[in-house]
Amino acid sequence: MRTILFLIRKEFLQIFRNKFISKAIFAVPIVQMLILVPAITFELKKVDVLVIDKDMSPESRGLISKLEGSTFFRIMGMTYNEKEANSLMHRNKCNIVLHIPENFGKDIVTGRQAKIVAAIDAINASSAQLAWAYLNGIVRDYNSILTIKNINNSAPAAIPIIDIRNRYWYNEELNYKYYMLPGILVILVTAIGFLLAGLNMVREKEIGTIEQINVTPVRKSQFIVAKMVPFLIIGLVDLALGLAIGKITFNIPFNGSILLLFLGSTIFLIAVLGLAVFISTFSGSQQQFMFVAFFCMIIFILMSGIFTPYESMPQWAQDFNLINPVAYLMRVNRMVMLKGSSFTDISRELISLSVLAVLFTTFAVRRYRKTA
Repeated sequence: MRTILFLIRKEFLQIFRNKFISKAIFAVPIVQMLILVPAITFELKKVDVLVIDKDMSPESRGLISKLEGSTFFRIMGMTYNEKEANSLMHRNKCNIVLHIPENFGKDIVTGRQAKIVAAIDAINASSAQLAWAYLNGIVRDYNSILTIKNINNSAPAAIPIIDIRNRYWYNEELNYKYYMLPGILVILVTAIGFLLAGLNMVREKEIGTIEQINVTPVRKSQFIVAKMVPFLIIGLVDLALGLAIGKITFNIPFNGSILLLFLGSTIFLIAVLGLAVFISTFSGSQQQFMFVAFFCMIIFILMSGIFTPYESMPQWAQDFNLINPVAYLMRVNRMVMLKGSSFTDISRELISLSVLAVLFTTFAVRRYRKTA
């Protein structure tokens, strides 16, 4: 134990001797939280609509007025030329071209089915689906208003109406920052632990200082543990800093146990540190390590569920996430912070992370070679 403590002290001295790393450790979480949390959002706040109204009836003007009254849609102009409309969409001047054909109002008055055509720019599939959902809701509401107006006032029967009231749990205001901050914290901890730990070891191999340890009676397990512990502590400090920034700046709710959150992060850091050290054992230079580490981080983060729902992924992707530590911590953070989940609720994720931590650390110890 005394040997490990001396090695850990040596690692801390070596880390903070590097001015860039010592500054990046505390600058990265501040910049990352202040920029990424408010910037990364899938919310759709403005949709530009170009209208082709060939009917010019009170009913068509009513529909347009309904769109103008929405907080999402902005009528940016009207035209009667379809080529001009297509040209404007091609030049990204509008997101939707709403075509109201002739006899639209007449069909509504006579009780026939009226039709409109909405051409939506679907380069961004997510935005296109949201825009269509908003437009569909506006049209459905307007259709209900027309139905009520056309009911014969002399009819004694009341119009059957189903009143639906929804309630959003755990994020009642649908604030996207509340959803994204737990994920950004995972990216922060991953970057600090995964990149810096591996680069630190590869750098020692490049400058030759690691050879001084290799000729000593220090065991491989002691050496690997000493390499991991400093970055484990730094990662947890950065996590605490990120939580403080999220609470002070964005007033992020925290409904669960902070000790449980740090427990999950500790196990996660052991797993990613073990993987980082394992990769560094067969990397001959910092460039080689960065290439492999960047590839692994991109795969882990994009498939973890931070940007797309885990349940929407194909089955093979869900199976891959069984060995993806980022996916487990993503669920732990969101469940603990937003839902207030207990140990029982996230026990599966914690056990899986523990298995990965043991496996990756074992791989790192067995792969490391003490060669003078």
